[in-house]
Amino acid sequence: MEWRPLLTVAGKEFRDRIRNRWVLAVALIFTVFALVITYFGGAQQGSIGFRSIEFVIASLVSLVIYLIPLIALLLGFDAIVGERERGSLNLLLSMPITRLELLLGKYLGLASALVLSIIIGFGLVALMLLPQLTPVALYHYLGFMLSSVLLGLAFLSIAVLSSVIARDRTRASGIAIALWFLFVLVFDLLLLGALVATGGQYGGDIFPYLLLFNPTDIFRILNIFSLDDVRTLYGLATVFPEALAEPWLLGGVMLLWIMLPLVLAYWSFRR
Repeated sequence: MEWRPLLTVAGKEFRDRIRNRWVLAVALIFTVFALVITYFGGAQQGSIGFRSIEFVIASLVSLVIYLIPLIALLLGFDAIVGERERGSLNLLLSMPITRLELLLGKYLGLASALVLSIIIGFGLVALMLLPQLTPVALYHYLGFMLSSVLLGLAFLSIAVLSSVIARDRTRASGIAIALWFLFVLVFDLLLLGALVATGGQYGGDIFPYLLLFNPTDIFRILNIFSLDDVRTLYGLATVFPEALAEPWLLGGVMLLWIMLPLVLAYWSFRR
């Protein structure tokens, strides 16, 4: 594998997102939503303004779980199938570039744009809150940002995989939306429904391990167990063992979610 063609493809993808103001638009979305939640999230309780880092993280976790997976899937669903439909894929592959270099170049370029938008969006909020944050609170907020980046990269990998296996952009977009519904809405409902239907007699012991098959649940658990006050806001903390909630362990599982879809995408793309 040569780095020069890989970085050339990555640079083009990244510049395209900068040129069409995609990064700016997504960063603005993150900033606006985060600020609204931070300062007005407690309006229903009769209070406005910054309350605590625990409240901010707990509120932003709910936002990120819905928003970042959707943005990542929409960003990468046509990475390969789009080139195929435009007729440019064969032209690219006729150049001195391998399929692995093309695939990784596409992913790195899109990932750079996504990571930059997340850092800018949530980083601006951190700068605004800096006078009110203690070093410990800032540390936990930066951890939240890092976990958000990992979540976005995981779903971007899934999007690239769907782009490789889809026959056209219409099917790729349909797969992307279906995956968003599956991981964000349906997966947890199925698990909870199974537990309730069986009265908790079956699956209770493996329930925490089943959550690891969903990157949104891994992200949620990472942030739930980061602060004691946040745990009380989620019932999930009562059924997930602390020994399994180690940040290094969950971070490793999230890295698998990033790498495994890319490996499968390359295997399918090579065929």
